[in-house]
Amino acid sequence: MTIDEIIGYIAALGGVLTVRPGPGDGSPEIAWGDTFFYYAPDGEVPARTQPFATIVTKDYPGDERSRLDRPGTFRVNIAVGAEIFQAWTGHSPRETNTNSDDPSAADTVIAHPVYATAGWLAVVDPGPGTAQAVREMLRTAHDRARSRSRRH
Repeated sequence: MTIDEIIGYIAALGGVLTVRPGPGDGSPEIAWGDTFFYYAPDGEVPARTQPFATIVTKDYPGDERSRLDRPGTFRVNIAVGAEIFQAWTGHSPRETNTNSDDPSAADTVIAHPVYATAGWLAVVDPGPGTAQAVREMLRTAHDRARSRSRRH
């Protein structure tokens, strides 16, 4: 899967606001080049909420083990919630020890190296081994975000 394929898939889920920070838009420079997805049918970033998925193209402070600085490497991060997280990892998000996963492994579903305890999974360079799973997890994360939005 390419970044553009993932962005297109998420956009087609409906009600999605895609934010791509860059120079001159007031966003922090560290976020430039990355992509953030919110359920926001009104086109406004929702107050007091996190994106339901992100695509990052570089290592963030504290996340250097992911080695996203390799040419062409990116990671899709997905807020799947506790149930899906446990189905993939065999344990609850609260029991996560991210030191046991290789956060740089390509085409592998892993507990997010920083946000696992919040129920996030991640895939570096999704390919044939994870493409269908990534689509399913993105759909789940979108559905969860939509449900949260309707409750508020």
